[in-house]
Amino acid sequence: MSRCEPGQVTGVVLAGGAGRRMGGADKGLERLHGEALASRALRRLRPQVAALLISANRNLDAYAAFGVPVVADALPDFSGPLAGLLAGLEQACTPYVVSVPCDTPDFPQDLVARLCEALAGGAPAAYALAGGRHQPVFCLAHRHVAPQLRAYLEGGGRRMQQWMASVDAAVADFGDDVAPFDNLNTAPDLARRGTSC
Repeated sequence: MSRCEPGQVTGVVLAGGAGRRMGGADKGLERLHGEALASRALRRLRPQVAALLISANRNLDAYAAFGVPVVADALPDFSGPLAGLLAGLEQACTPYVVSVPCDTPDFPQDLVARLCEALAGGAPAAYALAGGRHQPVFCLAHRHVAPQLRAYLEGGGRRMQQWMASVDAAVADFGDDVAPFDNLNTAPDLARRGTSC
């Protein structure tokens, strides 16, 4: 397995959910300070990676307008963030893929570098930890885990933390500051954030 460096990573912005807690809205297209959440995530991730993808399952033309390839889940029925990660792993041209959710606008600007460091021990995947809380949607994985992930999903598995344990994923500890990992799950969350400085 090659050494992980940001130049060997494709970033996948996960925008393929059903948006149930957002009243069914397509969360990645919701706006914060005039910018779509998915666009904001792409902008924050772009300096950290070699290539970008968006994982989406509806409004594909709207996502394509952001100027990066759009990949849909290979599994039906909004199968969760792992399905988006799998789509990225199966489409990327780089050895590694990192996933970030579209609804976390201020994730760390050194996210990819820190996750790459966590892979130095030879693990096939790594995820973030902040304030003692697991943040597995912020995941970096080598493409060779794609068959294992597909098998897990096709067997009915959906839990990110469970899959991480199954591949002995490493952990990148981001310390006590959980604010960069705060997500906007609901319309009130988005409204509150939109009125703050």
